[in-house]
Amino acid sequence: MNEPVPMAAHESRMRLALRQAQRAAEAGEVPVGAVIYNGETLAGKAWNQTRTLNDPTAHAEILAITQAAAAVGDWRLTDSILYVTKEPCAMCAGAIVLARIPLVVWGMSDPLRGGALSRFKILQTPELNHRAEVITGVLEEECAALIQGFFRQRRLESKNDPDG
Repeated sequence: MNEPVPMAAHESRMRLALRQAQRAAEAGEVPVGAVIYNGETLAGKAWNQTRTLNDPTAHAEILAITQAAAAVGDWRLTDSILYVTKEPCAMCAGAIVLARIPLVVWGMSDPLRGGALSRFKILQTPELNHRAEVITGVLEEECAALIQGFFRQRRLESKNDPDG
């Protein structure tokens, strides 16, 4: 990566990830969205689709990495930045390492299950062949509000479901 990206650009790109997360929520998926920029070009965008695709690996980050690799024409995304609304899980953090993404920007951290840094620190593991820099807390309140609202609604629906 050449020049540092200004915080205003990080926030603008995170807003795109939030739009993807909103799509996930509308589909009944856990509202996580991801976008990948290769340089200044949007190379991938996705939202969680595990239920939609009946695929446990269909996390927003994985789907966005697949799109970006196809767009770039290389599985190595060494000039890319991944933006995601919630800290990646262990599976997604592993994919980030394998894709050689140098910078990951996320909104809300996940102290219980975060695979990137909070819990498992996969993106900073010296034994792996790649480490990614991270920027956390970009539009954190908006990202957290979307997920918290989604699960609040789910609990309310479950409580009001006579069969639940």
